[in-house]
Amino acid sequence: MVELEKNAFTVEGLKRLQDELAERKTMKSAEISERLKEARAQGDLSENSEYDDAKEAQAKNETRIMELEDILKNARVIDEDEISKTKVSLGSLVTLRDEETKDEADYSLVNASEGDIFMNRISTESPVGQSILGKKKGQIVEVSTPMGTLKYKIVKIGKPI
Repeated sequence: MVELEKNAFTVEGLKRLQDELAERKTMKSAEISERLKEARAQGDLSENSEYDDAKEAQAKNETRIMELEDILKNARVIDEDEISKTKVSLGSLVTLRDEETKDEADYSLVNASEGDIFMNRISTESPVGQSILGKKKGQIVEVSTPMGTLKYKIVKIGKPI
């Protein structure tokens, strides 16, 4: 089973980070450079809010580029053989049934930087992710949320397609 490690990514998660890095180094940097050029052309930089905004955007972009490069330097793809089909683990594809509504949904269990509930990717650090991690098919888990306690049954555990 995959250890909970911050540098273990799904193939899709790693590709998203690589794409973001490429976009920030090319399109985003060029866009910010153009904004700086236009702001400089306006003259006095001491009271030029467009220049200040562009410089701030440049600093944020450079910081994120460094973060992404650091993450990718140590990143590795989760090997399919590491994903258990009997216990929920990092990389598992899990079908959960809400015990109150009986609605079922499929989720991928991913590391914290990949989590996106709108894309059905649950972070191992989220309340639901922590509750299901290491559990087996058929088990019911309780998840404490600000809206109360939710109960989910683990219907199916599989590997991503």
